[in-house]
Amino acid sequence: MIPDRRITPFRPDLAASSLIGQVEARAFVEPEPARVVAPSAPLRREPRPDAALDTEALMGERVDVYERHEGWAWVQLAGDGYVGYLPDDALRQDVPEPSHRVGALRTFVYPGPSMKLPPLESLSLGAQISVAGEAGEFLILADGGHVFAGHISPRDRFEPDFVAVAERFLHVPYLWGGKTSHGLDCSGLTQLALAAAGISSPRDSDMLEAALGESLSFDEDLAGLQRGDLVFWKGHVGVLTDHDTLLHATAYTMRVMSEPLREARDRIRAKSFGAITSIRRLPGLSAG
Repeated sequence: MIPDRRITPFRPDLAASSLIGQVEARAFVEPEPARVVAPSAPLRREPRPDAALDTEALMGERVDVYERHEGWAWVQLAGDGYVGYLPDDALRQDVPEPSHRVGALRTFVYPGPSMKLPPLESLSLGAQISVAGEAGEFLILADGGHVFAGHISPRDRFEPDFVAVAERFLHVPYLWGGKTSHGLDCSGLTQLALAAAGISSPRDSDMLEAALGESLSFDEDLAGLQRGDLVFWKGHVGVLTDHDTLLHATAYTMRVMSEPLREARDRIRAKSFGAITSIRRLPGLSAG
């Protein structure tokens, strides 16, 4: 069986030592842990800036590094297991464990405790930070930056409704492989929203479909659905905000949009991904 290259740290010349006996490679190595220190970092399929963007890693995310070479690090993301190449300068080993995460759609990092100062950078929802102190309405980061406290949550405090999190991204631009409030794709939207509610999930739509919830029976009328149900096509996913409204990041409008489920179903079936492959409901999810 050929390993899934997306989540298996394996190349013909190099592989993770944990894969000894499972794959053939010229060398096997133990990973070195590191964390992302850039606001976000592109995980690419090949070690070059014009290679396909598979996903993004957010600040504070832990990664296992298997190789560093000519400005690129070949890594596996600890959160969802995705494998690819990150810019080496986006990673550091000597950083403290994150204590908090960004709960707002986006927040700014300032050089001091004032919104009037020119911001240093912006962080998207889900970015993880280490808080070292407080300064009025601001939190002081371990690296000296300041963020508005109202945009930050303790790392172990989660949102009660992942659909409400997804709805915050309405009108955010579509970006293949994106996973931030500057741009994201359909599975990135779903994964981010679930993570904010404390639900771990894989990255791509086919992985999400295989891993999440229970499959529901449905017919042409698409009756009996509810808020939070996930609708899958081959290569696409969206979340229901009520029994007949779909929220999804789509290349059709190049943004996150909300539309009647049946209209989306008919258009997608005719023009892009074909028929709905499944509709899935997460355990414990109730209509509300």
